[in-house]
Amino acid sequence: MSSTEAQASKPLYGERVIAEGELICFDNPRPERPYEISIELPEFTCQCPFSGYPDFAVLRLLYQPGPRVIELKAIKLYVNSYRNCSISHEEAANKILDDLVVACDPVWMQLEADFNPRGNVHTVVRVSHGSRQPC
Repeated sequence: MSSTEAQASKPLYGERVIAEGELICFDNPRPERPYEISIELPEFTCQCPFSGYPDFAVLRLLYQPGPRVIELKAIKLYVNSYRNCSISHEEAANKILDDLVVACDPVWMQLEADFNPRGNVHTVVRVSHGSRQPC
């Protein structure tokens, strides 16, 4: 095996980091105060389970933290883990929301998955959890 072949069979640094990633949270510094956190992830990708073609989306997360806050690098790596995942738009949005809710136990959370148009069809999936409190 040549060194080029050996390198090709070895996972790249980014692939290893994504594979090892987990949703990490930290304690909410102000649990007594209702406030909102907005996170936009503009480079979400997954694969269409029917065609195998790539799907691209902007994920917009808005949430009111409970006891824990999502660490930003962790959510980036978590979202990147969907890159080679064969999953529908609807299931992707729901699974991501479910995983985030389990990780940080928010008071309220909404995820919007705004997929790029493909075949003249533009899909936006919005899912939510909990009850939004006034800030």
